[in-house]
Amino acid sequence: MLTMQEALQRLIEYWTRQGCLTVQPMNTEVGAGTLNPATFLRVLGPEPWRVAYVEPSVRPDDSRYGENPNRLQTHTQLQVILKPDPGDAQELYLGSLAALGIDVAAHDVRFVEDNWASPALGAWGLGWEVWLDGLEITQFTYFQQAGGLDLDPVSVEITYGIERILMALQEVRHFKDITYAPGISYGEAFGQAEYEMSRYYLDDADVAANRRLLDEYAAEAQRMVDAGLPVPAHTYVLKSSHAFNVLDARGAVSTADRAAEFARMRRLAGDVARLWVARRAALDHPLGVSAPRAPASPSPVPELTDNRARTLVFEIGTEEMPPAEARAACAYLRRAVAERLAATRLTHGEVRVAATPRRLIATVADVAAREPDQVVTVRGPRASAAYDAAGTPTAALAGFARAQGVATEAVETAEVNGVPHVVVRRDDAGGAAPTVLATALAPVVTGLRGARNMRWNDPQLSFTRPIRWLLALWGEQVVPVTVSALTAGRHTRLLRTAAEPVVAVPTAEEFAELIAVNGIVADAEDRRDLVVTGAQDLVYPDGRVDVTAEGNLIDQITYLVEQPTPLLGAFDEAHLELPEAVLTTVMRKHQRYLPVRDPDGVLLPRFVTVANGPVDVDRVRAGNEAVLRARFADAAFFYAADRRADPATLRARLARLTFTDRLGSMADRADRIAALAAALAAPLGLSPADAATLRRAAPLVKFDLGAQLVTEMTSLAGEMARDYARHAGEPRDVATALYEVELPRHAGDAPPRTLPGALLSLADRLDLLAGLAATVGLPTGSSDPFAVRRAALGALAVHRAHPALGALSLTVGLAEAATLQPVEVPDPVRRDVADFLARRLEQVLTEEGHPVDRIRAVLPHADRPSRADHLLSELATLADDESFRGVAAAIQRARRIVPDGTAAAYDPGALTEPAEVALHEAVVAVRSELGPDPDLTGFTRVAGRLVAPVDTFFTDVFVMAEDPALRAARLGLLATIRDLGAGLLDWPQLRL
Repeated sequence: MLTMQEALQRLIEYWTRQGCLTVQPMNTEVGAGTLNPATFLRVLGPEPWRVAYVEPSVRPDDSRYGENPNRLQTHTQLQVILKPDPGDAQELYLGSLAALGIDVAAHDVRFVEDNWASPALGAWGLGWEVWLDGLEITQFTYFQQAGGLDLDPVSVEITYGIERILMALQEVRHFKDITYAPGISYGEAFGQAEYEMSRYYLDDADVAANRRLLDEYAAEAQRMVDAGLPVPAHTYVLKSSHAFNVLDARGAVSTADRAAEFARMRRLAGDVARLWVARRAALDHPLGVSAPRAPASPSPVPELTDNRARTLVFEIGTEEMPPAEARAACAYLRRAVAERLAATRLTHGEVRVAATPRRLIATVADVAAREPDQVVTVRGPRASAAYDAAGTPTAALAGFARAQGVATEAVETAEVNGVPHVVVRRDDAGGAAPTVLATALAPVVTGLRGARNMRWNDPQLSFTRPIRWLLALWGEQVVPVTVSALTAGRHTRLLRTAAEPVVAVPTAEEFAELIAVNGIVADAEDRRDLVVTGAQDLVYPDGRVDVTAEGNLIDQITYLVEQPTPLLGAFDEAHLELPEAVLTTVMRKHQRYLPVRDPDGVLLPRFVTVANGPVDVDRVRAGNEAVLRARFADAAFFYAADRRADPATLRARLARLTFTDRLGSMADRADRIAALAAALAAPLGLSPADAATLRRAAPLVKFDLGAQLVTEMTSLAGEMARDYARHAGEPRDVATALYEVELPRHAGDAPPRTLPGALLSLADRLDLLAGLAATVGLPTGSSDPFAVRRAALGALAVHRAHPALGALSLTVGLAEAATLQPVEVPDPVRRDVADFLARRLEQVLTEEGHPVDRIRAVLPHADRPSRADHLLSELATLADDESFRGVAAAIQRARRIVPDGTAAAYDPGALTEPAEVALHEAVVAVRSELGPDPDLTGFTRVAGRLVAPVDTFFTDVFVMAEDPALRAARLGLLATIRDLGAGLLDWPQLRL
């Protein structure tokens, strides 16, 4: 059996062979190996650096007294830094797993998107979690920034979770059972320290002493910065960070404390980083300077060997792209290749594209061997300007001829748009396909962009993940595409576990078959079908996978694998005692497993995982079952701990959770939601039962955010509130309202069913909109880190789902929410939010298929979306009703003729013509019968009496009479008709 001690030795030996230095752990507590100066400082600046070291990583908040099988306050990381990025870091990493005795061909080893950021250190990077049979064993990151400084060159950070790896390899269920060395378990060696340090961090640490240490360490760090000594300054930044973490574990950090301390750490980390860079430059970079990767030399273009039209295949090979990025890049590839080909004169067939996690492929049929020749006409000045009256060439003509490289005698005259101009005609020979395509395809690569982009060892490229190879073939000829440091060839890469991971492709026509034979399923729909049919076959006949409900997860899995291999796993039925939402959240979100249900939809103790490529099925199944068992054990641990605390205790923990720096803690936000819900309910006249439910639920709103299980899995918010509230003896209606405050969670999700739940949900979203609009602003581009758009859509959905909220104005609700914020929400900001909501409503109604003119007609009621819905429903019924059409025509006719600003008032005594008197009498009768807030149907029934008098009026009466008093009376009468339905619709928008 490989012991933990041997594993550490093997990894250090392996990375030493790769040119890494071996250094010692940091001599003060750090939360991760990243904070060791061998990483944080050494990734800065231009000097090359390769290092490997073991780092005991101390995280007080993870203290569990040694009871949790997977959570430790001090865990062991092995940290590797490769600077600059060597270009094959993934392959080097897989080699390190082999050094541990892991057969990567038998196991399912995958790189799954996971981006890293430390705002307190001004550091971030993009990369992956590395999974071994579903278990996260390594964090793999391309560092982009540290201390607020862009990193050049980029470093690769590889961080191994040693306890996790050894638990998997030794097949033990608790970290204490790891064999650390022959005859010595991990628990025997470190169990006492784990318990005692957990006691210290959670129960015994002196708050006053640690607060004093925090300030003293930070002050000393600042003093060292002022002294120009980055290494001791960084040491004291780490000490202050640990003191802060101790206080946090003790529950002694307020929202204001957290914001202030993060700001101080961020400032100190930036000062240290800049100082380190300056000091290394002053020392003339003792380790040298990393040379940038040289640009690739353009390949010679071979002679055209085939005059037939041939297939073009263009493959852009990457490291594993996130699923959403792969889909977006595939759509971009289709557009970009089509546009670039259209800019040439090459005839071609259909452009087809495909994407997997590691490649983007464009295939174009029947690409001509050569562009047709053409005569190019270059237009010069007008003939009248090119020659004088005597026909002698002018300076303008001479300049044009000189610019075109011809004599003035070679210039011709031709009409352009009916005007004689001088022109030069020259023959332009068509280019051969390989040459033309090389020029056309290069910008396709440089134009690739993701939602978040990174740099690697290529000096000119930036994309969501590194681009590592290009294949470009026209027939059997290589298209010499050159992009930065990459040159296209005829080699593609297969699965990393293939016998030959890199193979040559003879011709473009053979590409698709070659990769398919070697297991790569390029087409996403084909991969999805393999996932779905494979999963259903595995669970048949006793179970099923709900393909519709799991559609988003299946789409994600489709872009996590190149060769889907579904596997059926099982877990202990005892775990079914946990809430179903907990089990399915663990399976879906943490592990990307498909839950299995019986024909009635009841969850079964089964799951389907999808491996990538051929694997040892039994070994991979066992590994995934062990991972899920540990995940469920974690969830059960947190669930039991949470249930031991009552809702009020969990609610009190919200004071330790920051919402935003300027908007206070989650406790502050929960207080605002409770107060706002009560204010929204006040004018509605709730039933006694609903009023009692709201009064009891409001003080507990969001309490489950203080629960350990929700901290671990935030998507369970609401679900656990309902569970914990019922367990604590709260009435079912109260528990339901506490659950419904989180609804709807996304577009298409069910809104709250009860009115108390709807009021809490609406208050939640209005509070978020008012506060964030005033502090960070409304989203204007694709970025929306606080999910403001989702909050707006949620508010609209809740209002629309409850006719009882019809009298409630969102604008009024926003004003009430603004008064509760800890910051000023000026009137212009409130108006911006109201307009933001109106635009979201317009978008939603358009997507639902309502006619645009009707949507715009009801938008004056955007602050009462359920009212807008009702009016749209009435419009759908009345649109073909002759009476309604007549009323609408009458109102619009009056609006067209009445000047803007004309008041709806007039002197009836000035009206003398029978038609106008009759219209006046009809208006009086209609106004007396209309209620204060009629619906559209009732308005049409009453106002329909005006249609005939209006028609007669316009036939018999000249509105713009010469007599000013008469003209004013007639216009005032029409203005009164104009305004009759002003509160109902924006009538001019209707197109009937």
